[in-house]
Amino acid sequence: MKRHLNTLFVTTQGAYLAKDREAVAVRVEKQVKLHVPIHNLDGIVCFGKVSCSPALLGLCGQRGVTVTLLSIYGRFLARILGPTSGNVLLRREQYRRNDDEAASAGIARALVVAKVANCRSVLQRAARDHGSSGGRAALSDAADRLASLLTELGRSPRGDREGETESSESPTPAPDGDATHPLDVIRGLEGMAARIYFEVFDHLIVQQKEGFRFEGRSRRPPTDAINALLSFLYTLLMHDVRSALEGVGLDPAVGFLHRDRPGRPSLALDLMEELRPSFADRLALSLINRRQVQPEGFKVEESGGVRMDEATRRTVIEAYQQRKEAQLEHPFLEEKTTLGLVPHLQALLFSRYLRGDLDGYPPFVMH
Repeated sequence: MKRHLNTLFVTTQGAYLAKDREAVAVRVEKQVKLHVPIHNLDGIVCFGKVSCSPALLGLCGQRGVTVTLLSIYGRFLARILGPTSGNVLLRREQYRRNDDEAASAGIARALVVAKVANCRSVLQRAARDHGSSGGRAALSDAADRLASLLTELGRSPRGDREGETESSESPTPAPDGDATHPLDVIRGLEGMAARIYFEVFDHLIVQQKEGFRFEGRSRRPPTDAINALLSFLYTLLMHDVRSALEGVGLDPAVGFLHRDRPGRPSLALDLMEELRPSFADRLALSLINRRQVQPEGFKVEESGGVRMDEATRRTVIEAYQQRKEAQLEHPFLEEKTTLGLVPHLQALLFSRYLRGDLDGYPPFVMH
């Protein structure tokens, strides 16, 4: 299994990473600020104006350490990795399923069901704890609308069954099996669920409302602080999901819900959908509501985009790494694990499904 704290995040502008025997030396203004043995690393993520020596890139390629380059906003720019040794039979099966629209729809439905179920859990949890009756009513209504979408997707929440309470149970998506909807319908339902969820997202912010008011999702670049925070966390999650997929031999570029597009890691985006609410959204809300980040840490640039300052980025990265250490019981495996291992476990389950070891892909639904 992979360790959680094995990714080096470099946010200091002007930093230079160099090879020092079997280690990475991080230099700032020609002074070594950090020295990390290469065998302790699984990935290096560089934000903004951070440089790497050719010798270090060669060492990383030999040792299987992926180097990811991001803009200062956290937008993906490039990824550098050595030779891959993925299972060719597994990838051929992945490509066959991708070409089969019915098979793609079955997988996409499972992913969307899990995403909607996890978004609904976030809203239900907040509704129980919300102090405002108006906010509580809006969140409960949105959760009910998401429950209706789950039913339309063919997976009813346990809480909708007679004799059970809505707040005490979580939806349990079954393996995907035969799709009941074509892909365009599934994508439409996913888009509808996202609109319902983000329409009430502002009610989830109960502290620092003026500085973190949410009026809708904006990207490339984000135009306010909360969108900048969400986009940054999604970028961190993307790095972990993509690494997990490569680790089991899958091709991150060939997806099912997200179709092929040059330069887009479609399968990584697919598996991210079920993990966004648990990994990123809840963490963003916690950082704001606990005042771990402040509006002053977000700067508006001439282009209109908003980005975090260096101190805020460090705070968010530290919180993200700590979040990955949270203990939980995996809903399908029924074994104790940590949140940071969930992308690797889901990638492994997905590969076993494609090999035929499982009847369907069991997506991750947070209890």
